[in-house]
Amino acid sequence: MRALEKAWYEGAWWLYLLLPVSWLFTLLASVRKAWLSRGARQHQFAVPIVVIGNLTVGGTGKTPLIIALSSELKKAGLQVGIISRGYGAQLEDFPVQVSDEHDAAQVGDEPLLLHQVTQCPVVIDPDRPRGCKFLLENNKLDVVLSDDGLQHYAMPRDIELLVVDGDRLFGNGLTLPAGPLREPVSRLRSVDAILVNTGSQQRDVSAVMAAAGVPAQLPPVHGMYLKPKTLRNLKTDEQRPFSGAPFKMGDRIQAVAAIGNPQRFFKLVSELPYAVEDFTFPDHHPYEKVDFEAVGIDLSRPIVMTEKDGIKCRSFANENFWVLHADVQLPEQFRSLIGEMVAQARN
Repeated sequence: MRALEKAWYEGAWWLYLLLPVSWLFTLLASVRKAWLSRGARQHQFAVPIVVIGNLTVGGTGKTPLIIALSSELKKAGLQVGIISRGYGAQLEDFPVQVSDEHDAAQVGDEPLLLHQVTQCPVVIDPDRPRGCKFLLENNKLDVVLSDDGLQHYAMPRDIELLVVDGDRLFGNGLTLPAGPLREPVSRLRSVDAILVNTGSQQRDVSAVMAAAGVPAQLPPVHGMYLKPKTLRNLKTDEQRPFSGAPFKMGDRIQAVAAIGNPQRFFKLVSELPYAVEDFTFPDHHPYEKVDFEAVGIDLSRPIVMTEKDGIKCRSFANENFWVLHADVQLPEQFRSLIGEMVAQARN
């Protein structure tokens, strides 16, 4: 899969041989969208549903954005709930509301992280309308955030937020399997707002989108970036400021990630004044101690992971395991916009 992703973003010529399959994929996706959207009208929810999704395969920063949005909406006095497919969950019966008694293997790494960080009720269910109904029946809420789900058209939605990777953008601009797109780039026109994730650096997102050759007449486009804040020890829960990393000069930092776009995380870690060695695992990888030893990770030296990865390693972590917490920085204009959109949808 990694080799195919590399080809998508480097523009390998042989991918154009897959164009007939991509055309068929796009046609079937449009038929599916029309069919499922009809069913979505049968579901009526009393609170606004905000879908946070993307066009491309792989990570764009949806989970950090959901955490930031939940915080913003809670500051406005709203009760926030979250629904998720629960990718990787090993439970058999759905829907399930995530609790402190669950682990990542049971409910999935992202839902567990969202529950722990936001302290919002989180329900997982592959059937999103059913999951949303369960969430609302068992919690008093003012708004629901859907983790991913842009292409889950059976799920009704009042607001669509689309997250774009500011470095990788849309690759070669082709739909699966010739490219990384789940839907054509023209889908950008129909969402309510676009957020461009520029990693650890604030950038001019208008220039970024223009360079990508995206369609004209887009909805509002805003930037978001990640600001490293703290490092938390996975064994002891000790916290240190990112700028005051608890490592000795001369230490080699081992950065470990099993996320959709690990390079974004590795760039954050590279801001530390240490030599950094990167280790990549498949997205949502269910870590075991032997996985680290198998790829040459030295457990006696500092290891820095994402929060999503860290929750899967607590059972075997030693005092060299640290997780990086980074806050999503959102422009004031977007914070005002999302508040206005949710308020309007509630009326």
